[in-house]
Amino acid sequence: MSKRRAIWFGQLPLTRRIFAVNLLTIVLLACGVLYLDAFRNQLSEERLGLIHREADMSASVLAATPPAARDSVLLSLAKSTGSRIRLFGPDGSLRKDSWKATGPTYTLRDPTTQKWNKDAARALDRGFNALVGAKPLDDFVEPADDRLKAWSEGLHAKATGQTVTKVRNAPDLTPVFSAAAPVGDQIILLTTNDRDFTRIVRSQRRSLFVAMGIAVLLSVLLSFFLARTIARPLRRISLAAHRVRLGRAREVKVPRLPSRNDEIGLLARAVSDMSQSLRHRMDNIEHFAADVTHELKNPLASLRSALDGLDRVEDPELKSKLLAVAKDDVVRLDRLIGDISEAARTDAELARARFEPVDLGPVIEQLVQGWEHRREKGDARIAFARPRKATAVVLGDASRLVRAIDNIIDNAISFSPAGGLVEIAAARVGDTVRIRVDDEGPGVPEDAREAIFNRFHSVRPEEEHFGRHTGLGLAIARAIVEGHDGEIDVQDRDDAPSGARFTILLPAAEVA
Repeated sequence: MSKRRAIWFGQLPLTRRIFAVNLLTIVLLACGVLYLDAFRNQLSEERLGLIHREADMSASVLAATPPAARDSVLLSLAKSTGSRIRLFGPDGSLRKDSWKATGPTYTLRDPTTQKWNKDAARALDRGFNALVGAKPLDDFVEPADDRLKAWSEGLHAKATGQTVTKVRNAPDLTPVFSAAAPVGDQIILLTTNDRDFTRIVRSQRRSLFVAMGIAVLLSVLLSFFLARTIARPLRRISLAAHRVRLGRAREVKVPRLPSRNDEIGLLARAVSDMSQSLRHRMDNIEHFAADVTHELKNPLASLRSALDGLDRVEDPELKSKLLAVAKDDVVRLDRLIGDISEAARTDAELARARFEPVDLGPVIEQLVQGWEHRREKGDARIAFARPRKATAVVLGDASRLVRAIDNIIDNAISFSPAGGLVEIAAARVGDTVRIRVDDEGPGVPEDAREAIFNRFHSVRPEEEHFGRHTGLGLAIARAIVEGHDGEIDVQDRDDAPSGARFTILLPAAEVA
C-alpha cells in the first residue's frame, strides 16, 4: 500500500468513517425528496397562477364585449389559452361552452388502456406523495349535469366575487387546473389537463432516481471501503489471536499495521505486544521450570546420598559428618523453595498491586536498622546517607521495593571482606530516584554483569557457608525494579580500588 493510500485508509478515526457512510445515503435521499417536492409545488403554483391570470383576462374581455359578440370572443380566448371555457348564467345553468365550437382541446385518458409503464409511473407518484405527506387531491370527473353547483370553485367565486383556482387529479393522475372568475352576474370557468406538468415532474423524478442509484452505488463502494479498512484487518488480528490461543505455533506473527494511526492500528499493536509479552512469559516459565528442576536435583541427590550412607556407615565421626551434610541440604532446600516461591509470585503480585507514593528514605533506614541486628551480617559495616524527607519518593509497592533493595544489600554484604563497608545512598536526580549500593568486594567481571541477574546464577565467595544463597536474589530484585518501570545495573566502583556498585533508577513521583 502506498503512503498516500495508507494515510487515506488508516488515519481517519473509525467513528467518523462509519458515521459518514451510514449518513451519506440518507442525506442524499432526503435532499432529493425535498428538492423534488419543492420543485413540484413551485411548478403547481406557477400553473395555478397562469390559469388565474387567464381567467381574470377572459373575464375582463367578456365583460367589455357586447353580448352579441361574446361567442366569437369566447372562441378566440379558448384557442389562445388552450383551455375549455364555460360560461354559467345567473341561475347556474351552462350558457356557453367553447368545446361546442372548437372541439375538445384536451382528452382525459383512461388508465386501463395505457401500457404497464404508465401504471408503474402512477405507483411511483402515489409512493412519492405518501413519502412527502402530500395532501391528496380530489378526482376530476366531468359532471353529468354540467351546472355551476357541480364546480366548487365556481360557487366560491360567485360568493366572494374573486377569482378562485383549484387543481384535481385526472383518472391517469395528471393534474386538471381550473379557475373561476365572476363576469358581472355570470361565472366564467376555465379548465385544462396539463400533461406537460406531469412529464416535467416525472422527468425530475427520473433524475432523482439516477442520483439515488449513484448514491446506492457510492454506498456499496464505501461499504467495501469499510470492509477493506476495518473488517479485513480485524479478521487478520482475530486469526492471529486465535492461533496464539491455540498455542500450536511457537512463533505467531500478529500484524502490527505500522502505517495506521487509528483505532485498528492501536489494536493491532496492542495485540502484537500482548502476544509477544505472553510468549516471553511462557518462555520464562518454561526456563524457570527447567532451572527449578535442575536446582532441586542437586540438594536432593546430596541428601539421598547422605541418608543412604547413614545406613551403611558404622563410624560415629563419619555418621556425624553425613548428618551435617543432610542438615545443610535440608536448609538449602528450604531456602531454595522459599526463593522459588518468591520468584514465582513476584510478577503476579506486581501485576495486581496498587502503586502508592513511597518515600524511600525512611524505608531504607528501617531496612538498614534491621540488618544491624542480623547475625548474617557478620562484621560488615553498613552506612546509609539518608536523603531529605519526601525527596526520594516513587510510586510503587513498598513491600516489593523493600525486598529488591534488601536483596542487593544482602549480595553486597556477602561479598564484603572482613570489616568491609557497604555504603547505601538514595537521592532524586531530575525525574528519577537513584539508589546506590556500594561494597568493597572483588567487583563483578564485565562479562558477567548481565548474567548475575539471571535466575539460579550464583558465583559465591569460597568462604561463604554452603547453601546460604540460591542465585535468585538478584533476579527477584531485577523483576521488582522492572515491574516499577525502573532499571538496575552493576558497575565497578570509580571511587575505590575495588568493589561493585549496584544502581537502581526508578521514576520519581511528584509530591504536593
